[in-house]
Formats: sequence, structure tokens, C-alpha cells
Amino acid sequence: MRSKIKVKGALHLYLYALLYITIMLAIVAIIVAFFPQYAGLGIGITAVISFIIFLVLYVRKGNIIVDDLVSFATEYGQVQSKLLKEMELPYALLDEDGKIIWSNHEFEDLIHKKSASGRSITSVFSEVTLDKLNGEEDYGILPISYDNREFSARYRRIALDGMIRHSDLVDGDGYEGYMTALYMFDETALKIALRENDDQSLAVALLYLDNYDEALESVEEVRRSLLTALIDRKINKYISSLDGISKKIEKDKFLIILRKKSVKQLQESKFDILEEVKTVNIGNEMSVTISMGVGLDGLTYSQNYEFARAAIDLALGRGGDQAVVKTNDQITYYGGKSQQVEKNTRVKARVKAHALHEIITSKDRVLIMGHRMGDVDSFGASVGIARIAKTLERKAHIVINDVSASLKPMRDLYVSQDDFEDDMLVTGEQAVDLAGSGAVLVVVDVNKPSITECPELLKMCKSIVVLDHHRQGTETIENATLSYVEAYASSACEMVTEILQYISDGIKLKAEEADILYSGMMLDTSNFMTKTGVRTFEAAAYLRRAGADVSRVRKLFRDDADSYKAKADTVSHAIVYRDAFAISSCTAEQGIQSPTEVGAQAANDLLNIKGVKGSFVCTPYQDKVYISARSIDEVNVQIIMERMGGGGHINMAGCQLEGVTVDEAMAQLKYTLDKMLDEGDI
Repeated sequence: MRSKIKVKGALHLYLYALLYITIMLAIVAIIVAFFPQYAGLGIGITAVISFIIFLVLYVRKGNIIVDDLVSFATEYGQVQSKLLKEMELPYALLDEDGKIIWSNHEFEDLIHKKSASGRSITSVFSEVTLDKLNGEEDYGILPISYDNREFSARYRRIALDGMIRHSDLVDGDGYEGYMTALYMFDETALKIALRENDDQSLAVALLYLDNYDEALESVEEVRRSLLTALIDRKINKYISSLDGISKKIEKDKFLIILRKKSVKQLQESKFDILEEVKTVNIGNEMSVTISMGVGLDGLTYSQNYEFARAAIDLALGRGGDQAVVKTNDQITYYGGKSQQVEKNTRVKARVKAHALHEIITSKDRVLIMGHRMGDVDSFGASVGIARIAKTLERKAHIVINDVSASLKPMRDLYVSQDDFEDDMLVTGEQAVDLAGSGAVLVVVDVNKPSITECPELLKMCKSIVVLDHHRQGTETIENATLSYVEAYASSACEMVTEILQYISDGIKLKAEEADILYSGMMLDTSNFMTKTGVRTFEAAAYLRRAGADVSRVRKLFRDDADSYKAKADTVSHAIVYRDAFAISSCTAEQGIQSPTEVGAQAANDLLNIKGVKGSFVCTPYQDKVYISARSIDEVNVQIIMERMGGGGHINMAGCQLEGVTVDEAMAQLKYTLDKMLDEGDI
């Protein structure tokens, strides 16, 4: 086909003139070879003729050739422009301000506009912003959703300084402008295929009955098999409706296989299976509650199973009656609105006590620490563990950096003992020097590494024991040699008191130590009004027998005048938000030493207002805003505080906010409450 294309016009004459001159030179070469006497004449004639030919062509045909070349280039540029204009890929050129300079037909059809020139690209595609276009990279990819279609938008910056520098039309010395070329690939079909494939991927779930034994005991023996059958039927029917498989692996445990799409349905319904199972009732006094742990998005099936095991451990550690979904990089909680069920059996406490006995006796010394800005509960539990270490003839060191005003009376009482040694209370820096292979670290009243008194100790001690009564969150102390976390326990002091009764036959508490442990229980139960069970009073009775005096303890809790006034002021300025939540701030202008404790006490007092389901007090302290959250039984304040980066109990929780004012913290709290109420999470 290319052989049919021939050069014509003035350019044709130029090309053939060269051919003619070449022939003349060949003739001259022959003359020189055979007739050397005529060589000069032949060369001269050839030069004259060549000069005349080129002169004529240059003068008469030169402009015509230039015009023809310009015309051809113009026509070729029009072909390129037509190809870009009719290209099936949406394409546009943007200026520095993100406005469309030029676009092809496909781009205009995509946005349903005949001319897109002058429009801001952000007004068309909200995902394409100037911040992204003006980033450090000259090239990038942006995902865009538009008109129910998915696109991969690729942009490339084109510098204009070279073009301006060589332009004869404009002068732009120092100009460093650019254009941005934007072209879009339709990936709708690909994304749909990937989503469908992802929806079909395997998810593994473990479902445990929280109070199986207790529920069976609450019904007649002849009807227990019926209750079990009804529960099994309810679970199997629900999972079958999700096109899943459930297999009972133990009397109170199920293994469930689901598609990821089915897990999304569960999440959309807020895991209503948690409430479905509670409806099973054949006269049993106690409703059956379940916990679920779901693992998905793992690289292998076995990894999904490990995710599910970790998730169910979290659900149980947080008190049960909830579901936890765990992926490789995210953990999501559902449910957890009900109170925990107290376990009447002490078998677990006895087993943990014996394990703790073995761990302590295998080491030379015991380091004990609670959470940062320790309270009476963490200090009381530490005192109890120190007594265990002494009884087992091991050196004990309690790690405490700052002593608050409310904790000072307990600290002074502990120091006043006859057998108190100067190195029993150490700072975090001193504890680091004591850590090593011969030390065991006992962490009490906290299971979150970042808020422990000295996080460095967790890395330096190979043997770690965790005793905590808070609901577990995403961040936990890993690789603990012994972990005893009971969310139903009222306080860490209660847990330690139970262990004291089993750890050794010859153990004997001093009256001062009993007072401190009793104080910790009183603090976390609001004078035995919240989170108290049979075991709580049994532990209190043990401490009373050990010498705890209620009158002495009450004196330890008395406030000074400034703190009392600050608490009263905080209560007086409270507002009731959404007819259910009491919110106030404790500015502590009186200069009290522990404003956060005053805020916590005020939050407790606000629960005495009729109609208040939850109370929140914001307290500025040490460049942070501390939020103390309290409830009685209708609201789970733990999940509210977790939304704001904190945690705690179902009816006693808190969080810390950095870089905000009190007003901003209160606004953030109200926003969180509004969102959770609208979503049905509280």
C-alpha cells in the first residue's frame, strides 16, 4: 500500500533535480576517465548547470515547498487532534487551578456535558482535589466513583517552562507553570468481579454460650435437654439463613463457617443473633447469652481461624454477650450492652493462685505496677501482691511514680507499717535497674501496655503476670506468663483478696494492708453500690476478719474543703443532654491537687439525678482533657469511651484527649453520643 504513495509538486522537482545532477556527474566521470583533456571543461559545465537548477528551484519553488510542509504538518496535527478527541478513553487537560482546559468526547459523554471547558475538576469528581494534584509526585492514581461506575484516574503533570522559553508569542522568564493530563480507566467490571470473589471468601467464627451451666441450673432437670435443643435449633437456623454451616464442637461451643458476604449481613444487623438467643425461654430464670468471634481477610484459612480465636478471647474478656470481628489490621466490637454474669465458683481463682505461687517462687524478686496516675484500687492490689511475695520470702517492689492527693493517705498508712522497707516503693527508673531474668513483673488493675506506670518494664521482664478486672480492648499485654482477667469482678482488690485466700496457708494480712485493700473495693464499687456480687461481699468479709476497720477507711476517703467545693461546683454546672446524659466540666480553679479524681467523684454524684442514664465529666489536667464516664445499668459507657480512644467497665470508664480544649472535648463527646444513638449502638 505504501508503494502507491508518491511525492508530487515542488518537492518532486527537488528530489528529481538531485537525480539529474547525479547522472551528469557520472557522465563527467566517464569523460575524465577516457578524455582527460576535456576534464576541466566537463566539470565546469556540470557546476554551472547544477547552480542554475538549484537557483531556479530555490527562487521559484522554495516558498511553495515550505508552504506544502506546513500544510502537511497542519493536516497531520489535525489527525492527531481528531484521534485524541475521538479516543475511547476519557481524557482531559487541566490548568494549575484544576480547571478543565480541554477534554475529548468520551470525557464529555462521561460527565454528560457537551463542553467541560472552564469547569473545576473537583466540582465534577469530588475525589480529585488540588491537594492531591499538587502533591510531590508528578504522577499519581486516584480511585473515583462516578455515576455508579468505578474509575482509576491517572494524572501526570506536564511542565510548560520549556515551551514558554522557546515561544515567539509570549515572554515568561522564570515561569514554572504546568498542565495536568488526566485520563480515566473504567474498572467497574473488574471491581465488581473482585468484590464478588471477595464476598465468596471464607470467614471462620466461634460461638460460645456464656452462661450455659448457670442457665441450665435455673430450669428443672427434666427440661434441660429441651432448653439445650432449643438453643441449638435457634443458632443452627439463624446460621443456615445466612447460607453458613454451624457445627457443635462442645456442649457450649460452636464452630461456624460463613462467606464474607454473610458476615457483612451480620454486621449490618448489629449481630442481632445476640438478642435472638436471649428469646429462648422455657421457664429458665436466666436468659442465655452468647459471644461470637469472627476472623476474616486472612491470607489462609488457618489464619482466619486464629483471628476467630483471638476475637472470641476478646469477647469473653470483655464480659461476653457481644461479638468481635477481627481482620489483619482491624477489630470491631458489637453488642456488649448487658451486665456481666458473676461466676459463683472460685475454681478459677484457686487455679490462678496456685499458678502465681509457682511463678513467684521460681524468681528472686517481684516487681508490681498498676496504671499511670494510680488510684486506690491499683495501689491496694499492689499491696496485696507485695504481701504474697513477702509470705513466699521474695523481695517485693511496688512501682509508683506520682502519688495523688487521694492516694497519699493510703501510701502514708502503708509506709507506717513496722516491717516496711525503704525500697518497697520505687519509681519507674529505679524499677528498670531491678528488672532482669530474676524478676517477675505483676501488672494489676490494667491490661493496656501504653498506660501502665512503666511500659519499659514489659519489654525487660520475660515473666509477666496480669491481674485485671477491666474489659479487654484492642491493645493488650501480650505474651503474659499468667493472665487473669475477669470483667465481672468489682475491682482488682477483690481479685487479689481471693488469691490471698488460696496462695498459701500461712499468709496473714496486716490491719493496714487490709484497710487499703478494703478501700480499693469501696472506691471501685462506689461504697458497694455498683458491680457488687456475692464474691465481692465474701472478699470484704475476709478483709474485715483480717483487721480492716470501716471507720478508719472512711476517714481515709475524706476530702479537703477545696476538693469538696470543686465537686459541688462541677455538679451544679451539669447539663442534661438528650434527656439521658449528664455532662459537666471540672475546671478545678481552686488549685486542687487531683482534679481528675474530683471529676470522677462528681460523675458518680450526677447519677443520682432522675432520668440520667450516664454521666460524663471533662477535666483539664496536664495538657490533656480527662473524661470520666459513669452509668448504673442502662448504658454501657465503656463502648462510648472506646469510640473516643479510651475504655473501662460497662458502668465505669474514661478516656484522655490531647490537643483539645474542654469545650472541644465536650463537643466531641456530644457528637459521639449523637452518632451512637442514631446508629442504635447505645
